[in-house]
Amino acid sequence: MFRNLVFCLALISVIACGSKPRVQIDEGGIQLKPTLQHEVIAKEVVNLLENYSYKKVPASDSLSHLVFDNLIKTVDQGRIYLLQSDIDALQQYRDIISQDMKKGDLSAAFHIFNVYTERYLSCMEYALTQVDAPHDFTVDETYTNFREKLDWFANEAELKDQWRRRVKFDLLSLRLASSDPAADEEKHKETLKKRYNNLLSQAKKTNSNDAFQLIMSAYTDAVDPHTTYYNPSFAQAFNEGMSNTFQGIGARLQMENEMVTIKEIIAGGPAFRDKSLHIDDRIIGVAQGDSEFEDIIGWRLDAAVTKIKGPKGTVVRLKILPAGQDITAQPVIVSLTRDKIVLEEESAQRQVKTVIGDDGKTYRIGVITLPKFYIDFEAYRKRDPNYKSTTRDVRLILDSLNQEKVDAVVLDLRNNGGGSLQEAIELTGLFIDKGPVVQVRNVDDRVEVEKDQASGAKWTGPFGVIINRFSASASEIFAGAIQDYGRGIVMGSTTYGKGTVQSAVDMSRFISPTNRLLLKAAGGEGEAIPVGAPEFGQINITMGKFYRITGSSTQHKGVSADVSFPTQYSAEKFGESSEPAALPWDQIQSASFQKLADLNETTKLLNEMHQTRMEKSPEYNYLMEDIQEFSKIDSIPKATLNQVKLKKERDEQKIKNRERVNKVLALHGKPLWKEGEPQPKLDFDFILDESLRVMADFIPMNQISAVALNSQL
Repeated sequence: MFRNLVFCLALISVIACGSKPRVQIDEGGIQLKPTLQHEVIAKEVVNLLENYSYKKVPASDSLSHLVFDNLIKTVDQGRIYLLQSDIDALQQYRDIISQDMKKGDLSAAFHIFNVYTERYLSCMEYALTQVDAPHDFTVDETYTNFREKLDWFANEAELKDQWRRRVKFDLLSLRLASSDPAADEEKHKETLKKRYNNLLSQAKKTNSNDAFQLIMSAYTDAVDPHTTYYNPSFAQAFNEGMSNTFQGIGARLQMENEMVTIKEIIAGGPAFRDKSLHIDDRIIGVAQGDSEFEDIIGWRLDAAVTKIKGPKGTVVRLKILPAGQDITAQPVIVSLTRDKIVLEEESAQRQVKTVIGDDGKTYRIGVITLPKFYIDFEAYRKRDPNYKSTTRDVRLILDSLNQEKVDAVVLDLRNNGGGSLQEAIELTGLFIDKGPVVQVRNVDDRVEVEKDQASGAKWTGPFGVIINRFSASASEIFAGAIQDYGRGIVMGSTTYGKGTVQSAVDMSRFISPTNRLLLKAAGGEGEAIPVGAPEFGQINITMGKFYRITGSSTQHKGVSADVSFPTQYSAEKFGESSEPAALPWDQIQSASFQKLADLNETTKLLNEMHQTRMEKSPEYNYLMEDIQEFSKIDSIPKATLNQVKLKKERDEQKIKNRERVNKVLALHGKPLWKEGEPQPKLDFDFILDESLRVMADFIPMNQISAVALNSQL
């Protein structure tokens, strides 16, 4: 569900493509050139997207504009390296870059990358000269780290002033983190010199495969946010991540504005169990066990991953800038024990919660947490009677909950990014009698209605589903079907809005014998391709679109909750609607199905009762405060470079944070957080707790009879 260049901590390795990368280093910096293999692959990828993908997007002027903008944004999202004059000079490629790639001509794209690289190296070298320069920490000036909403630098003087302030801010941050700033001044300077020298060293190791991966991502993103080309090593990492085990902390990362950013917490892993890390947290430092922290700001993603991953049982400490806080915030230290993350641990889990309803009655509610829609395809294809799947696991859980005579069941799909379409359909069948679940329109505009064929439901009592912005794809199919049938109450916030179907295609299928001979003649002196990796990489290409049984697409709009909770993740910044190249919402003919109940009046009443509770809820107020704090990142944050003022700001933020944490702890009767102690984990789940109260309201209102859900009765 996430952006294309998201890599799994446990799997990434850097291995060159088949042909030898062409790298030239001269006085002007690194001048990368595409290999013949890159040119052949680019041409075939463009052909596939023009003729065989769901969108069939031609390599036109309008597409070139998107590719150009994507490429510029990818190399300098924060506008901290390039000048306006650079952008003006590169505009000559704006109308032609996709047409050039259609011909296998990557010269324009590589030139853009090389211009960026030259500026990057120049900035790092200048930063090194400023470490020992005099800095006055008493004057009132500010530093803006992320300049995406600002103009490009007008000249080199403005660029150098930005980097002077960057170095000053880095030194000031080290000063404030030190117990004895004056004594540690030289140590701080050495830390920064090491940081910038490391960035220079990594940049000089950049090769044409790195540039090609980035360029192809800029192209595929312009076509569709879920169409992705992976070079051989990344393709292997992607495929292993879908089927094997991981060894690390269990998170997927993406580089954003020179910071390693968490984009997904893998269910079952150390980060998932610990609950200290969250989506969009930024990792700025890494330490092995009790050793000193190593600064990783600006590192290549693969280099940072190497530091974070490691053998099972070893400890890694991460220095975190929490999501929604700017760069002036005090980092949080998170310690995790690396582990082998087995897909078994991503299975459905159950618990039974006791809730006292507003009517004074006590209800027992079974909660099933489902991190993904999984199935052991290999065992299924071999007709193994004991193959593992979502539906089989949930069926067993429902058996136990029926035996325990719970009053209701809730399926928690928060952060469930999807998975197997087959499982989404069969899982729906556990809660309805047989019937249509989802419609799929393919590249030929043919619509197929996918149905649950099994008669009868496994759970016939009151039912609820919890969703959020990161519930996507198969989660949206399931939640949408439950809502369309009137089978249960959907609670939470609007889902991601991913209503497209992708197929993984080995690019070797499209490399002609003639091109293979040309590539062979050109030589393949690069590093060996990983065993089992596709020789020419892989493309995950959009081949279809999902529609609810009502005919409404889940694309863009997602699934809206019947009982809504506020969220900090807006549609403008998170979700399919934030992607400029995403397919639009549309509608087709409704499938033929029998609605089980009309819950419109019921949901109105449930919302009224929910809102009445929220008006009196301190936890709800805390949630709204968190959302307001998170929304501040929409502005252009400026950090003061006055030491006294910045220290005061950070001290006030620390006090504010402690007060906020202690309010929540006191509300739950937990010991308060005292100064000098590590920050306690706040693992209270207000959304789940209130969703269960909504279900307690719903239980006496339930209109659906067991007979309607089980044709075998």
